[in-house]
Amino acid sequence: MKIIIQLVCLIFISGIIIAQEPLFRFGEEIRLEKITSGKKAKGEAIQWIQVNTKEDTWKVEGKELICSGHPIGVIRSENKYENFLLHIEWKHMEAGGNSGTFVWSDANADESNQYPNGVEVQMLELDWVNLNARDGEKPPVAYVHGELFGVGGVEIVPDNPRGERSKSIENRCKGKGEWNTYEVVCVDGTIKLSVNGKFVNGISKSSKKDGYICLESEGAEIHFRNIRIIELP
Repeated sequence: MKIIIQLVCLIFISGIIIAQEPLFRFGEEIRLEKITSGKKAKGEAIQWIQVNTKEDTWKVEGKELICSGHPIGVIRSENKYENFLLHIEWKHMEAGGNSGTFVWSDANADESNQYPNGVEVQMLELDWVNLNARDGEKPPVAYVHGELFGVGGVEIVPDNPRGERSKSIENRCKGKGEWNTYEVVCVDGTIKLSVNGKFVNGISKSSKKDGYICLESEGAEIHFRNIRIIELP
């Protein structure tokens, strides 16, 4: 018994165990039957849980959720989801700002491993390509525009391959200070992404098909609004 207690203490001290405490409620989860009933759908507020950022990384101001971008890490939804629709609106406040949302994640990030597993839906500000040229070559604009890729050992099959990632077929993102709208459809290991009203990217055969939704803090201020989750059968 003494040895077990000592092992638990060592794990806690080493940071492997991190308390994931509730932070705030923002956005809403709407049941599918409420939408199909023909009545005005009103959902339940989504509870967000701390994973490996800080409490002052995030603040709710009116109808917006503001992320400072520091430190790098994520928060997660209270519930796990398998088949669902995610509506999320976002805008960067800095040129070249970086962020994203993870779906089908275990939210297994900590101080040493800043990013969880899952499938990331990229949210990069358009100037990222100008600020990250290498040897005079700029990355493709499609890279910043809703790229989809597996993280933490999650394997996917890209619709529009850029190596192991899937890039968008058309640039529809807006720059800093302007709102972008993502519709993310996640069903049976397949994801389709609509950006500002048009489907432009997707992946299939994800090796992970259920988990938390995570919002990412990645070094730049980003605002979110109108987050809605509709769980599907």
